[in-house]
Amino acid sequence: MEPQFKKFEKKLGFTFNDSQLLMQAFTHRSYINENPGVAWHHNERLEFLGDAVLELVTTKHLFEKYPKRPEGELTAFRAALVNTQSISAAAKEWGMNDFLLLSKGEAKDENTKARDYILANTFEAVIGSIYLDQGYDVAGDFIEKSLFGKLDEIVEQSLWRDAKSWVQEESQEHMGVTPTYKVLSAQGPDHDKDFVIGIYFDDVLIAKGEGKSKQEAQQDAATKALTKKGWAKK
Repeated sequence: MEPQFKKFEKKLGFTFNDSQLLMQAFTHRSYINENPGVAWHHNERLEFLGDAVLELVTTKHLFEKYPKRPEGELTAFRAALVNTQSISAAAKEWGMNDFLLLSKGEAKDENTKARDYILANTFEAVIGSIYLDQGYDVAGDFIEKSLFGKLDEIVEQSLWRDAKSWVQEESQEHMGVTPTYKVLSAQGPDHDKDFVIGIYFDDVLIAKGEGKSKQEAQQDAATKALTKKGWAKK
């Protein structure tokens, strides 16, 4: 194992059985393109696995912590807790930026939105590597240490409510589109209308939301869009 990764193991508090898994978690595709002779792959498969583990661990924690909260709110809590901004911040707190294996061009591109995106993917890849090497419980402990301390602030300060901002950030990041909202129906008297609003990426309807105001229905549509994770992947 490269010496710098032993330093990261010390941060984690355990030693990997398969050291290449940890190195792979920090390896960006650009590094492999520039160094085709290395003995391991880039981190995208581990990121795919880690994303699923992160969602399951977070969902279970929210389900148990907030037994009286409805599904829509739990979804919004999760979206606020594991969005790109949040998990890239967690990656920085773990010092992951110091361990990234990048091409020379990518290595120069620090303190940018693109680097935040790489760090978020790396965070998920590290989760995937821990899960494969140490198991579900250890991966869950890592997620808990990294993220769950922020949950009370998110809930108490209603940081989870602005689902529209998260959808816009994610759709622009992953798809290069800005979501639009259209009123699909508005029923009832002026003082007590029920709105149904659709959220669209280009002309594609992603989800529908309901509410007593247009703003409330837009937030509901955005929250539901966040549950459809397929559109947010590369």
